[in-house]
Amino acid sequence: MTERLAEEDYQRRAAVSVRPEEAGLTLLVLLSARFSYHDEAAWRRLIEAGRVWVDDVPVPPDTEVKAGQTVRYFPLSSDEPHVDDRFEVVLDDPDFFAVNKSGNLPCHPAGVYFAHTLWMALRRSGICANPIFVNRLDRETSGLVLIAKNPETAKALGLQFARHTVEKRYLVWVEGDFPQRVEADGFILQDPTSAVRKKRRFIPRAQMTDAYPASARAVTRFTLEAYRDGISRVRAVPETGRTHQIRATLHALGFPVVGDKLYGRDETCFLRQCEGCLTDTDRALLRTEHQALHAAYLAFDHPRTGERITVTAPNPFGDRLP
Repeated sequence: MTERLAEEDYQRRAAVSVRPEEAGLTLLVLLSARFSYHDEAAWRRLIEAGRVWVDDVPVPPDTEVKAGQTVRYFPLSSDEPHVDDRFEVVLDDPDFFAVNKSGNLPCHPAGVYFAHTLWMALRRSGICANPIFVNRLDRETSGLVLIAKNPETAKALGLQFARHTVEKRYLVWVEGDFPQRVEADGFILQDPTSAVRKKRRFIPRAQMTDAYPASARAVTRFTLEAYRDGISRVRAVPETGRTHQIRATLHALGFPVVGDKLYGRDETCFLRQCEGCLTDTDRALLRTEHQALHAAYLAFDHPRTGERITVTAPNPFGDRLP
């Protein structure tokens, strides 16, 4: 255990420099364009409340900014969406540890999230003052996260992930009667047909007509474990580690992940969630509060001894899903 941090260390410090091409914009327009996690009305309220400064001075929303000026934002944790901050340490080593996180908890600060993250929860708890994430999960993916306590261990474990010597197994619940076994070999690319900019699509290798870099290659092995009432529980073993690999691949195969707002049965659920206006119809379609994807197993070599280490995290849904 490490010494708990002082309260001021929990405060977010956000500062950016005005780019040359942004000179002449009003502060309100600048913030609305660069940081879409608040809309224009919200940014106006924050500026008028004195929570945004330019060169260490609070200014009104229509202030024109100049290239090189520093814009500082002082958010409060109450600005962040609610999360489920539960986690459990399942392995603790002098150089690293592994935790099993909930299915509604961002790993690290990004966008609107800062205080409501696993990174901050670990710091607040005194477990680790400077957690270094070796692997990361999406906010709505539950399960195992491996965290180094020092840069040397982070580098050693990170190399194992990069060389694909770490074995990863996921449990995923999908809509429909999944085949006994599927090996999906293809590429993960941006989806130009989606209204959501970050959405990806999986294209099977056999259907590719153009050459794509190896960095887009995505290979996942799926095995059916159980089926009941229109839902299949599937074990997923990714051989590569691309953004949204399992979810995008299953969507392309015709078996969307239960509860997935982006790669599920209706991607507009994602847009309504961002706006805070999911409907009862949406919730019935989704079946679960978060996507039913769980990082259940990791196996890797101890960076000092070479011993093979395995960690597991149990099914978070219990008997609610097959």
